[in-house]
Amino acid sequence: MRLGCQFHWQNKNYHNFDDFLSTLTSQKRKKIKRERRMVREQGIELEVLHGNEMSEAQWDVYHQFYSSTFTRKSGYATLSKDFFMEIGESMASNVVVVLGRYQGEYIAGAFNLRSDDTLYGRHWGCVEEYSGLHFEVCYYRGIEYCIAKGIKRFEAGAQGEFKVRRGFRPVLTRSAHWIAAEEFRPIVADFVAREHAAVVAHMDEMNAHLPFRGERH
Repeated sequence: MRLGCQFHWQNKNYHNFDDFLSTLTSQKRKKIKRERRMVREQGIELEVLHGNEMSEAQWDVYHQFYSSTFTRKSGYATLSKDFFMEIGESMASNVVVVLGRYQGEYIAGAFNLRSDDTLYGRHWGCVEEYSGLHFEVCYYRGIEYCIAKGIKRFEAGAQGEFKVRRGFRPVLTRSAHWIAAEEFRPIVADFVAREHAAVVAHMDEMNAHLPFRGERH
C-alpha cells in the first residue's frame, strides 16, 4: 500500500462564489478577489462549455494548448484531437472545458471530467502567461461550476500546495501495488514506509495552513 496526497475542494452547499469566499480569512479572500479582478482588467473573457457545445475549431485550439504543455515540459502529448472530439460527443455532459479568450483569440484552456458528484480537473495549457489566468481557468471557474450544478467535490489533482490557499484541502489517497520481482519487494517496502511518514508530515503541514476562518487542524 502506498499513500499520496491530492487537493480537493468541497462544496458546503454554497449559494454562489461569494458565499464560498465568506468562509475564508480576510487576507485569502482579498487575494482571490484581486486575482479574479486582474483577469477581468486584462480584458480576458471566459467560456465554460460541455463536450457537445465545443466546435471542431475549439477542440483544435484546445488540443494545441494541451500539446504545448507537454512540449514545454519535454513530455509527449498522447491524446489526439480526435480523442477529445469523440468523448466530447459520446460523454457530452461529462466533459467540461474552460476556455479563455483575449481580443477574439483563444489563449488558454482547461479540460475537466465530471460525474454526478465530482469534477475532476485535468489538462491545462496556454499560449503565454497572463496574471491570475491559470487560477481562474483551472480553479475558480471550476468552483463556480460545482456550485451552480450542485457538485459536491472538485478534485484538482496532486501537487501544487498553492491550491490550499485557494480553498482546496489536502486529502490522503491510497494505492495498492504488487511487485513481481521478489528481490525488489523489501527495497520498495522500505521506501514506501519512509514515504508514508513524509506524506503524513506533509499533510499535517498543509492542514496547518488552511485558509478557512477559525479552522486549523
